Amino acid sequence: MKEKTIDYILRSTWMAVQKMYNEEAGRKGSTMATGFALISIDPEKGTPSTALGPKMGMEATSLSRTLKKMEDQGLIDRRPNPEDGRGVLIHLTEFGKEMRQFSKGVVFRFDEAVTENISEEDLKTFKRVANTMQELINNKKIYKQIHSSEL
Repeated sequence: MKEKTIDYILRSTWMAVQKMYNEEAGRKGSTMATGFALISIDPEKGTPSTALGPKMGMEATSLSRTLKKMEDQGLIDRRPNPEDGRGVLIHLTEFGKEMRQFSKGVVFRFDEAVTENISEEDLKTFKRVANTMQELINNKKIYKQIHSSEL
C-alpha cells in the first residue's frame, strides 16, 4: 500500500471532523459554520463583526452569508458599537445563547472522546507537530525558500 502524504491525512481527518460536526449541528437545524460562529461571539459583550472573520479563519464573504443566515434564524442581532460609531457588534439572542451551549457541548464531547482514546503523551506530540506545521506555513518557510532558489 502506498504511504499517505501528510496533506492527505490532514485533509481527510478534517473532512471527517467537519462531517461529524455538520451531522450533529443538523440535529438542531444548524451547521458547523454557525456553531463555530456562535462559540466565537462573546455571549456578554458581543463581538465586533470585523473580529469574527480572523477569529474563525473565514473569508469576509462566507462570514457575511453565515451572519445573515444566523440573523434570519434569530440567533444574533447587530448593534452599533458604542466605542466605534462605524462598527457593528454581533450579539447573541437568548436562542443564540442556547445554541451556543449546544455547540460548545458538541466540541467538548469531541475533545473528551479524543482524550479518552489517545494518550496524553501522543496528544502533546500531536499539538507540537501541528504548531510546528502552522509556524512553517505562517512564516513562509516552505515555498518561499523554493521560489527564492529558482531566481
